[in-house]
Amino acid sequence: MTGNTMAGGAMSGTPARTTAAGRLAGLGQAELTLLIRNRTALFVALLMPLIMVLATSSSLERVDLGKAGMSIAEASLTGGIGMVLILVVHLNLVSAYVARREELVLKRLRTGEIPDHEILVGTALPSFGLALAQCALLVVAGVAFMDLRTPERPDLLIAGVVVGMALMAALAAVTATVTRTVESAQITTMPLFLISVAGSGLFVPLEVMPDAMASVCELLPLTGAMILVRAGWLGGAASGDVATAALTALVWTLVSVFAVQRWFRWEPRR
Repeated sequence: MTGNTMAGGAMSGTPARTTAAGRLAGLGQAELTLLIRNRTALFVALLMPLIMVLATSSSLERVDLGKAGMSIAEASLTGGIGMVLILVVHLNLVSAYVARREELVLKRLRTGEIPDHEILVGTALPSFGLALAQCALLVVAGVAFMDLRTPERPDLLIAGVVVGMALMAALAAVTATVTRTVESAQITTMPLFLISVAGSGLFVPLEVMPDAMASVCELLPLTGAMILVRAGWLGGAASGDVATAALTALVWTLVSVFAVQRWFRWEPRR
């Protein structure tokens, strides 16, 4: 299915779907079809988070996780949730937004009744669904097969995942603005990937970092969501730290949404 086919299918079905939920469902279904047919994107979305978790587990043996009160399994699986947010949501959506823009899909969709924000959210729905499913699978596998504790605060865990998905989707749209082609997305997504893996506590908790470094890393985009995820699953976080993490994640999300509204490109970059 080409981008134009997708646009035509979504637009032709739009008159019959007058509600926002119906329009989002139509866009999400079309995008899911494209994702399933794109083997590379599907591989990254389904298998890369697991590969990254397995690859980093052995390296955590050299980290003093006792300072953070975590085991290797706990650090790996909570970090795996962060990898899902980066790879399944951010990386996948940058490619999707760029591809739809360059194929004129976004431009065609804007000629209908669909608001801009619904176009972006509808495109993101399959990634959101996959991310939620994989995060749930990590939690179930950790509790059932690796003797991890059940989530101490499921509300915080869910909040961390949801705000993380919203932030990664907004940052994906921002990144797509400066990405000329789908191929170049591998380059433009790399800074956030490296910064998050190294500094947002995905696998090396902030508690084991030097204080000065940890203070800087607390301000990185994904750090707030990761603190909420770990506090929700493992517990032990002070209420002040949780509130600060939530505020940091919210601020990054609002700034990213503003950037999308201000600078997102709907026309092909040719």
